[in-house]
Amino acid sequence: MRGKRPSLGVIGVLAGLLMALVAVSPAQATGGAESGPGEQVLVAPPAPAEAQARADAGVAAVSPSISPGAQFEHVLPNGTYSCAEGNLCTGVWNPTNGHWKVYKLYTCNRYYLSNWLNTGFYMNNQTGNPTSYFYDQSGNVIKSFKPNYGVQYLQNWNPVWSIRNC
Repeated sequence: MRGKRPSLGVIGVLAGLLMALVAVSPAQATGGAESGPGEQVLVAPPAPAEAQARADAGVAAVSPSISPGAQFEHVLPNGTYSCAEGNLCTGVWNPTNGHWKVYKLYTCNRYYLSNWLNTGFYMNNQTGNPTSYFYDQSGNVIKSFKPNYGVQYLQNWNPVWSIRNC
């Protein structure tokens, strides 16, 4: 189950406006270079603007998580990460350490998200051309997409409560 989200007034409104911009035009971030057979090496975005706003407001930090568990790595802002062939890689900001938490979803499953807030990213390097889905709190599909080899997209995680990678 997802943890409660704090209500922060002005900071919440500013973050909401930023998310609306991202949701309207999900920008393509950085393309990747192959490092091994089918593996893509990409550059993570800078730290999200709302991360500093939350820190300045003294909001308690909680690490994002996923269930069932999946492999992940911590990546510095503007740092590189790899997305091996067969994975749907998703990045969410981890306010507890100031890094991106990049999950590598390989096993076909429905993954439930906790504390995935604000802007993040995804890159679909799966094989076999499966359709992946993002679901809202009610279980409705809010996005479906096919593999996008080497392309990383920005994503507003606020409305996403679960992911199915196949």
